[in-house]
Amino acid sequence: MPLQYNLSALPPLSLYIHIPWCVKKCPYCDFNSHTAREAIPEQRYIEALSRDLESALPLIWGRNIHSIFFGGGTPSLFSSEGIDNILATVRSLIKLDFFAEVTLEANPGTVEAEKFREFKSAGINRLSLGIQSFNPEHLQRLGRIHNDKEAHRAVEIAASTFDNYNLDLMYALPDQSLLQAREDINTALHYAPPHLSCYHLTLEPNTPFHNQPPNLPDDDLSADMQVMIESTLADAGYQHYETSAFAQPLRMARHNLNYWQFGDYLGIGAGAHSKLSFHDRLIRQMRHKHPREYMEHTLSGNPIQTENQVTRHERAFEFMMNALRLTQGFDISLFSERTGLPITAIQDNLNRAEQQGLITRDHLHITPTAMGQRFLNDLLGLFLPAK
Repeated sequence: MPLQYNLSALPPLSLYIHIPWCVKKCPYCDFNSHTAREAIPEQRYIEALSRDLESALPLIWGRNIHSIFFGGGTPSLFSSEGIDNILATVRSLIKLDFFAEVTLEANPGTVEAEKFREFKSAGINRLSLGIQSFNPEHLQRLGRIHNDKEAHRAVEIAASTFDNYNLDLMYALPDQSLLQAREDINTALHYAPPHLSCYHLTLEPNTPFHNQPPNLPDDDLSADMQVMIESTLADAGYQHYETSAFAQPLRMARHNLNYWQFGDYLGIGAGAHSKLSFHDRLIRQMRHKHPREYMEHTLSGNPIQTENQVTRHERAFEFMMNALRLTQGFDISLFSERTGLPITAIQDNLNRAEQQGLITRDHLHITPTAMGQRFLNDLLGLFLPAK
């Protein structure tokens, strides 16, 4: 069967830049991050990023960048001069939207007030701080390199430097009580951050926590924590707009929202993924994963490890996998705009989801119900491509 991919217009395009090094890898982390056991080869890596971006230009020619996200790893380990050089290269090669959101992830254990001011001067206009918890015992159990005092100091510096910033928190931590989870949320609210991300700790394969599981809250207690977080943040005026994301009015994360609305993104850096639409096809790419291999391959001419076209059935599932994370759902027209498929392509799947009480819909909009949000994996399973 032909791919039948005919887009009338290309979706917004974001740029993801992966900085793979950390001071220490946390026992729950399954991201492509690597402990910096020696001096980080910052200049060589920046050269590789520049080559990577140059090689991708034919795929995105004529398109504007909607947002930029420096993820990791711990991007704040790089010097402010290094981040400035990367952004200067981006600006010289691609046109940025005038109000492009430019986010940098930072670890509270690597925070310096002067360095953050320099990041802002380089063009970073949004910071994402990996706080995870304000409880010193939980920070230690999570293997974080910062303590509670450093967490508070980092938020104070972020708030005084950036108009827009996010705090990452986690819940259902080892031996965490409902009261302790509430204390973390209330502590975060004391600073009134524009954006909060609240993640349920999960045991990912090939991590120390998966191999030697800590004592985690049971499903009932975890659910109580989730309900508490949602109600507390709603009372504080935050919009719960995505499964794990809460924002003050008009402060939603534009970069992440582009993912959830099945927009396009170019990923450069070790192990970075790309999703790129063309009028007649949709492709996914992955860069070489290990930093050393990535630099070697990229500087010799080819950063791409894998590339494939996304099939008709994969497009439908991937759209739903992202869009159903949005608590307000999505317009039916967006499905066709981003997948090139009519909504009738998933009619049977939608019927089953509605019959099970996991979505509501009319001729314009599809929305996950409260139960659909709570049992999101079950809902998404209804849209898996048939084998």
